[in-house]
Amino acid sequence: MRYLYYTGCTIPARMNNYDASARQVAKALNIELIELQNAVCCGTVNIKSVDIKTWLSLGAYNLALAEKDDMDLVTLCNGCFSTLKDSKHILDSKSNLKNEINEILSETNLIYNGTIKVKHFIEVLYTDLGIDFIKNKIVNPLDNLKVAIHYGCHAIRPSDVANLDDPENPKILENLTIITGAKPIEWRFKDQCCGGPILGINEDLSLKMVRNKFIGAKEAGADCFITICPFCAVQLDVMQMKVEQKYNEKYEIPVLYYTQLLGLALGINPELLGFDLNRVPVNFI
Repeated sequence: MRYLYYTGCTIPARMNNYDASARQVAKALNIELIELQNAVCCGTVNIKSVDIKTWLSLGAYNLALAEKDDMDLVTLCNGCFSTLKDSKHILDSKSNLKNEINEILSETNLIYNGTIKVKHFIEVLYTDLGIDFIKNKIVNPLDNLKVAIHYGCHAIRPSDVANLDDPENPKILENLTIITGAKPIEWRFKDQCCGGPILGINEDLSLKMVRNKFIGAKEAGADCFITICPFCAVQLDVMQMKVEQKYNEKYEIPVLYYTQLLGLALGINPELLGFDLNRVPVNFI
């Protein structure tokens, strides 16, 4: 099973633990990740809000690169996943706009045709490999570990573009977590935004929002958070100490990427899963 791997900007710069654990999990499950060469920024929602054609051009450029190799494009980042899928959705549904963007791309000798799919890595695990296949590979079940799952906004919304899960009642991460032996718990504020998108605009409000997540997970007895979003991980992991200092509270809830959790259950050496880069110590490995 082979995919082109789009790393995006943030993960290789700041989240090497996410990248390392995903590569180890892929290797253990016979998934070949081939890094997309000459890729550029996905465009991000910030650029979309300023100039949609620039945003579409960036997305189309990456998609056209993938089309040259005739392989589906997989990413770990919720933001990249959302941007690339949204770009594809717009280009595939608006032929006139697609022609305009291809005119821009002609300067790079690329053309966007719409022949490949954009997938989140958990979609590859859940849909392409399947629960039963992965379950049969588990050698170190994480029994009695209680996890608070946080999807992040962009992996499942807008639902008609993401097509990953029900945005009101998602289950894909719960089902993927259960096969590791860990137990997803119900907790207050589970579906709320982590506050990351407004951190640079209104830090007080951002910290209040993520504090709610800590309160909800703590009172439900969570041993850790599980997420698939690098930006949410920064908010939950890196900002946890800042929240503790601001409110004089103590949480100490480790934040794991799902790939780290799965890697442990697959029996991969924790040293290869990047736990040394997690800010809140992971004390159960």
